[in-house]
Amino acid sequence: MFSKIGQIIFDNEAVLEASDFKMGLEIEMQRVDETGHLSQEPYPDTIGDEKVNPWITNDFLETMSEIVTPAADNATDAIHYLYSINTVLRTALSPGELLWPLSMPPILPKDRSKIQIAHAGPKKEAYFKEWLKHHSISEGAPSGAHINMSINNDLVELVYKQLPQRFENKVAAQNYLYQIIVQGFMRYRWFLTYLFGASPIAEANFFENGEQPLKRPVRSIRQSQKYGFENKFPGDYSSVQNYAKKVMDAVKSGKLQSSAEFHGQVRFKGDNDLNKMVKEGVNYIELRMLDLDPTSSVGIRTGTLRFIRLLAGYFIMSPSLKESEAGRVIARADEMNEHVALESPTSQCEYAPTAKAFIRHLQLFVNQIQAGPEYQEILDDLEYRINHPETTPSGQLVEKIKNDSLVDYALHQARKYQDGAIQALRPFRGFEENNGNISADELAKKLFEGTWRLNKS
Repeated sequence: MFSKIGQIIFDNEAVLEASDFKMGLEIEMQRVDETGHLSQEPYPDTIGDEKVNPWITNDFLETMSEIVTPAADNATDAIHYLYSINTVLRTALSPGELLWPLSMPPILPKDRSKIQIAHAGPKKEAYFKEWLKHHSISEGAPSGAHINMSINNDLVELVYKQLPQRFENKVAAQNYLYQIIVQGFMRYRWFLTYLFGASPIAEANFFENGEQPLKRPVRSIRQSQKYGFENKFPGDYSSVQNYAKKVMDAVKSGKLQSSAEFHGQVRFKGDNDLNKMVKEGVNYIELRMLDLDPTSSVGIRTGTLRFIRLLAGYFIMSPSLKESEAGRVIARADEMNEHVALESPTSQCEYAPTAKAFIRHLQLFVNQIQAGPEYQEILDDLEYRINHPETTPSGQLVEKIKNDSLVDYALHQARKYQDGAIQALRPFRGFEENNGNISADELAKKLFEGTWRLNKS
């Protein structure tokens, strides 16, 4: 059943615009050596300067490489950007270096002083050092896949013009559309943890002081508030205004160093001044709730991106939460997510009936909007995961555990992906110019000219 906004979109034949999100990716991977320990090699010299290269940088740890793609028009283009830049990084690594394909870090040294914080410039390094006064190295060491999404401007215009009584201006309509998408992802975050969770165990020395609180594999340590990289400061997703106010109040009170320290599972993005973001409008959202997929050399699959786009379109066109109910509903969803994250990976999810019902709603939605067979196939595959938990990423990883470790499996995957990248006949070398600080347009031209081209259709 469509919401009023959904019906407007459907009646005006704007369904394509409702799922036409620009997408950018940020994928973190640790550089490791051949034994599964953090690399001791420096940031690769041939990819520019880590302080100014916006496309291959470091996040928190010097070994935590982060690949950032420009915004792309569709999932296929986003993946090709990611694949090309990932190949650049791999071909620049020192002999014996690999990219760790798991979200949970490799074997950490017992002596934490041996771990280098990212050489990200004085301001950012000062921020990291201050952050470490209140957090541990282990909290910042897990890696993940972040998806940035922006709504088609034509869709915002349509909704604003069709509902002039509801929205005082276009910015209000824009913020509301982002708000209902974010609420949807927060409400069904547990669903994504079940389907894509891929961090069942931690390697040696992750838990400090020799403690090992987890006695068995789980679906996702990283997505657990208790054990993973979860912001201890909860956000307010009842509205964009309330989100901004809560974060800014936390900065004023000293709970957060800055708004950038708010590491919620979803973040509204726009001007760094959150007051200004509210007034001028949210530009995009950042989803931070996906573990790395170790079965992909780039950490995420094209089908996963398509599913995320489908979900966002579904949330736009479906009934949304009332502002007065949003807090309660999302708080319950957080509790559900914690439960799902710590379930046994091969056991039936406690919320399987709800997951099956939600998949049926998505299948109905796909048929209503005639999204195409590729989306029907994706939903069929995910429905199978719900019925067969052993086929989820964490369920499959459990079979790879040897001596309470995934090092052998992770290194096998890492070597395979490294070998594939090294065989590239024409790896991109453009980051050696200007320390890697080149524009998105220039990057697209240099990456794809003469080889694979971005989809212009």
